[in-house]
Amino acid sequence: MMLKLLLLVTLTTTITCKRGGKIKKLAAEIIALQDALAAALNDTVGSLDEVMEVIDNFKAEQVKVKEDNAWIAHHAAAAAACRGSTPTGGSGPWGNAVLPKENTRSCTEVCGADPNFTICDADVSISGFAGKAESYATPVGYFYNYGCTTPGNTDVRFDEVKAQSDAVMKGAERGAYYRYCCCRKP
Repeated sequence: MMLKLLLLVTLTTTITCKRGGKIKKLAAEIIALQDALAAALNDTVGSLDEVMEVIDNFKAEQVKVKEDNAWIAHHAAAAAACRGSTPTGGSGPWGNAVLPKENTRSCTEVCGADPNFTICDADVSISGFAGKAESYATPVGYFYNYGCTTPGNTDVRFDEVKAQSDAVMKGAERGAYYRYCCCRKP
């Protein structure tokens, strides 16, 4: 009986020692896995931060592209307005110029200050509205021709050079005008 008890104690001790070694080994593996998971989470958070930064930069670039496209549209419309406003449609063997109009000066002064395009043919003020036309009876923009010799409307909001870069986007919603001088070489 004593032998059986001794055998049982020895067997239990052996199993406990083996299990204890396994438990220590499993505990070490769990700690290693927790460390690896923590490192992976840190890398993921860092990666997500980088992805969010790329997305934010992309959004900012898209805003800039939209603003640039709106200004291009205004400039092309100004060139077309100048073409239609001049008595000869622009003359000479070279291209004519559209210059942004300073709100306090006449186009005669603006063109006269340019080294090449010194003669004013017109002062145009244009405004285009955002969105596609849905009716033939609804205006998509407005224009004025103030003439070359006076400053015309001196509202600083119509001065593209003094405007913020995003003003063209805001202006399309409320119908802001921008003014341009139609200048040509003598």
